[in-house]
Amino acid sequence: MQIPLPVRLHDDASLASFLAHAGVAASVSELQRGLAEPPLAAFLHGPAGSGRTHLLQACAQAAESTGRSFVYLPLAELREAPPGEVLAGLEACALLCLDDIDAVLGTRGWEEALFHLYNSVMERQGSLLVAARLPPSLLAVTLPDLRSRLQALLVLPLALPDDEAMLAALVLRARGRGITLDPEVASYILARAPRSMGALLAVLDQLDTRSLEAGRRLSIPFVREALGWQA
Repeated sequence: MQIPLPVRLHDDASLASFLAHAGVAASVSELQRGLAEPPLAAFLHGPAGSGRTHLLQACAQAAESTGRSFVYLPLAELREAPPGEVLAGLEACALLCLDDIDAVLGTRGWEEALFHLYNSVMERQGSLLVAARLPPSLLAVTLPDLRSRLQALLVLPLALPDDEAMLAALVLRARGRGITLDPEVASYILARAPRSMGALLAVLDQLDTRSLEAGRRLSIPFVREALGWQA
């Protein structure tokens, strides 16, 4: 029996809305190749803000667009749930995406359930994507058989974007929402917002709402007023 999983994908999590900067381009290319020619079995790793969750959800949406079944699980949010019930029957889906696997490692029940799920997915020639902060060789896995399975996956590193890439990503995400974001306005936001993609996108959300309410385009004076910035 599988417990109900109230997990929704972000509407804007797509491969088209992800800027494949130099620090992630090779890994994104491997994901695209694997999606086009399944099965795909890969392990994504990188620090917070490197795009792990976006890419896993983007791959899930890509599978859905071609009529393939998928499941995306944020394991950090599910670690208190019974692993046998959470993972029951998931080997039947065409693409399984396990986010933040490091959140459940070190727990015998979770590790054994993941080991059996891995074997079942591979036997059925399904696709498996796993994500964590560290590569599998550095994870605190106590079950040797699970460690060897994770290390057998194609390891895809993800690096944080530099300022130029963050600026380009901000403009790209704004364009995807139908927002015209001039380069000088984007630079103004980048210079004053917290230095992470998550924080930048939260600022973009706020500005999108405020500009719709006010019926105004995003200019530097409007951004300053909407966010309460002094300069």
